Amino acid sequence: MTGVARVVPGVLLSAAVGAAAFGVQALEARMMGRAWVEALVLAILIGAGLRLVWTPSETWTPGVRFSGRTLLEIAIALLGATISGAAVMALGPWLLLAIVAVVALALVGAYAIGRALGLPPAMALLVACGNAICGNSAIAAVAPVIRAEGEDVAAAIGFTAVLGIAVVLIVPVVGALMGFDALETGALAGLTVYAVPQVLAAAAPAGAAAIQLGAIVKLVRVLTLGPVCLILALLGPERFGGPAPAGRPSVHHLLPWFIVAFLVLTALRSMGLIPDVVLPPVEVLVTALTLTAMAALGLSVDPRAVVRAGPRTAATAALSAFLIGALALAAILILPLPQG
Repeated sequence: MTGVARVVPGVLLSAAVGAAAFGVQALEARMMGRAWVEALVLAILIGAGLRLVWTPSETWTPGVRFSGRTLLEIAIALLGATISGAAVMALGPWLLLAIVAVVALALVGAYAIGRALGLPPAMALLVACGNAICGNSAIAAVAPVIRAEGEDVAAAIGFTAVLGIAVVLIVPVVGALMGFDALETGALAGLTVYAVPQVLAAAAPAGAAAIQLGAIVKLVRVLTLGPVCLILALLGPERFGGPAPAGRPSVHHLLPWFIVAFLVLTALRSMGLIPDVVLPPVEVLVTALTLTAMAALGLSVDPRAVVRAGPRTAATAALSAFLIGALALAAILILPLPQG
């Protein structure tokens, strides 16, 4: 119990900051009709602001560390239970291949852009994963696999989040300028927007069909997170500037437990062994755990280090967003989309 008692104060502190962020998001939505800044980003900002004026003592740090790593890994594992294979397969083989190709090309291209602009390997990879897969969630999932520094994670999430808002606003405009119908607009939203709620917001002006297709396309992008993390784990964190495992790499280092759990839960959900009734509480739990982890991340980093990462990270995020947008447009113009 001594070990448990040591982490309780920091976990409670992180949870309190996360709850405050959720409250600010709710207030934002009530006052402006939409939450333009997500609670995940607000949790980092509030935590970092607190860290700027107060450095947590040893009473708090074990729990903050536990929240930023272990609770985040649990949230990533549980995310697999929310992905259904039946909805994914309804897209058809060609569109599925196109989504995977867009993610792969965007990931490699964005990483190359980041390195060309002088970003360290870990930062370039975090920004690339955030743009190519699912924004904050992808960055948070990849970070422990490559053992990225907290400052890098916070900076990548911050810049990607700001850009994500811009993408939500741009997608309906691009769809209208291109003369896209509802399905094409939905596909564009699903291929380019970062978070699932943001996909719904971007596709909503085109109607219900756009929302439905956009959400499914987005889920396929999220599903690539497991294989990407597995590949990165096999490559090893030392390839991206992280510390190499001491001695011979263990199965734990090559195959993190939370990625295995993510893939297993996805398979169980696809086979119908996870009933729909458990999904709402699972989604609430994932949100709560992720909020707590992001708050812990904010409490752990020096905001001054994030500011120093500014221009090159911002340029990488912007160019990466442009790249995935171009790839998405090419896929939509070339491939037939499922009807209905």
